[in-house]
Amino acid sequence: MITVRNTDIGALITAGTTAPGRELFHLAAISTLRVYVAVPEVYAAAARTGAAASLTLEAWPGEVFHGTLVRQANTIDPASRTLLTEVDVENPRGQLLPGAYVSVHLTVPANTLLFRAEGLQVGVVRHGQAELIPVTIGRDYGNTVEVVSGLQTTDPVIIDPADSLITGTPVQIKEQQGKGAAP
Repeated sequence: MITVRNTDIGALITAGTTAPGRELFHLAAISTLRVYVAVPEVYAAAARTGAAASLTLEAWPGEVFHGTLVRQANTIDPASRTLLTEVDVENPRGQLLPGAYVSVHLTVPANTLLFRAEGLQVGVVRHGQAELIPVTIGRDYGNTVEVVSGLQTTDPVIIDPADSLITGTPVQIKEQQGKGAAP
């Protein structure tokens, strides 16, 4: 899609002039958008490749767009104290426009939640053992949920925990091919 046109029909376009080259057109592919997210340093450890992200924007109230964190800079910007990450978002209907301002929420899979009499909990791995942590969720996006309190950004979360999981259960973290460490 042409997003900027710096020439008009019938304009003379010359090559090899001494004036600096000027862009005639600016093209953008909008079927998949790359969103650059500056993640605050305190949350940088949680910004892992493959993490689910939910995007909202004021132009589409009540609608949530889903993306995936595809890469990150592996360094904290000393000026802003943030980690630059990239989230790819499918945009088949062209609703999202390049340059728009969006809110991005990195989420945890819904299959990490344990519904107990004590309330909603998540199993995490600390010192080689499972620990059940009470959590408060914000928005529920179906396959993922936004956790607003209870978890530390560096906590390895147990995916698909057994209903019988209790604090103190020994846990081994297993390397998954191509995905890094995961319990």
